[in-house]
Amino acid sequence: MNGSITIAGAGLAGLALARVLHVHGIASTVYEAEASPSGRTQGGQLDIHDFNGQVALQQCQLMDEFHSIVNMGAEAMRFLNPGGELVGEIPDDGELSNPEVLRGELRRILIESLPHGTIQWGHKIASVNPGDGHRPHVINFANGSSVSTEVLIGADGAWSRVRASLNGAMPEYLGTLWVETFLHDVEKNHPQSAALVGSGAMLAMKPGRGIFGHREANDVIHTYVVLKKPLEWMQSVDFSDRERALTLVAEQLGRGWAPELLELVTRGETTPVARPIWGLPLEHTWDRVPGIMLIGDAAHLTPPDGDGANWALYDGAQLAQAIAATPADIDTAFNTFAEQMLPRSAASSTEGYQSFEQTFGYNAPANLRDMMNRTKTYGHQHQ
Repeated sequence: MNGSITIAGAGLAGLALARVLHVHGIASTVYEAEASPSGRTQGGQLDIHDFNGQVALQQCQLMDEFHSIVNMGAEAMRFLNPGGELVGEIPDDGELSNPEVLRGELRRILIESLPHGTIQWGHKIASVNPGDGHRPHVINFANGSSVSTEVLIGADGAWSRVRASLNGAMPEYLGTLWVETFLHDVEKNHPQSAALVGSGAMLAMKPGRGIFGHREANDVIHTYVVLKKPLEWMQSVDFSDRERALTLVAEQLGRGWAPELLELVTRGETTPVARPIWGLPLEHTWDRVPGIMLIGDAAHLTPPDGDGANWALYDGAQLAQAIAATPADIDTAFNTFAEQMLPRSAASSTEGYQSFEQTFGYNAPANLRDMMNRTKTYGHQHQ
């Protein structure tokens, strides 16, 4: 292998890849669009599974750091009907099979584990010109600079420029959007909401709509309202008008919701953010070009089902292991990785789409409760 490995994107997949490569003494350079590690908020809490995400963190040699950021007790889940009645509950068993951590904190420990200068911030990719085995790949950045590389891994997320350069599919809007807001100091200022959500996650569902409350570190509840709406509806709402927008969002849930559930939304203390849900088509492909590979959402973006971050970490660590096994033959490493990743991600994507639809199906919220019980069992089988 000549020169450094180039990684597009400093998300969880790219950072895990760079870290495991570093553990094996292999240099890499990560190009990231954000101007700094604190360039934007990093989303909410993630449950990191013991059969994929934690396996990757073990290969990163960061388990002590990982355990230091776990939100203890947050694996608990409560399932309510729209009237606020409890219909199911999964307690936190304390075994840390799916411990909860803040995405931003997880990203921080990965960033801090890399040598200074590994990540080149403020490098948004404008385009990629793949090589042909004789010429290197060229990455053109929005700041006017460019780099050439013989080895390029696209870890640049849903709207991957690397995937686009390989004639890969574009994400499709799945007809559902999530609107999020936060409550702070909930034990003191919102005790009813704190009791309703509990120490972990609370889900109240109707077909096509729902309210998720997630108890996060620092006495915060992160609220998501899930709505099946066209993109045009989202674009018609002025979300900068916090109180009016949250009242409108609550109205979209329809009738029959308990006041204490609606207060998770209407009393939100932050400007609501609407996040449309995108996914790559099932069985999508991209051109296989020597010296280029995709990982994480760039390779297999699916609706949120608790697995995306885990498989992103796992992709990065597994690809690094494959490269370390045959560092002089990158394409053999890429082929070895792809033979495992492609069928696994296809199966996971199918399951992700199915679980996403079942969550909002005719039998909500019982479907979701049953799925989470199965997930717990599946996870224990992979210990």
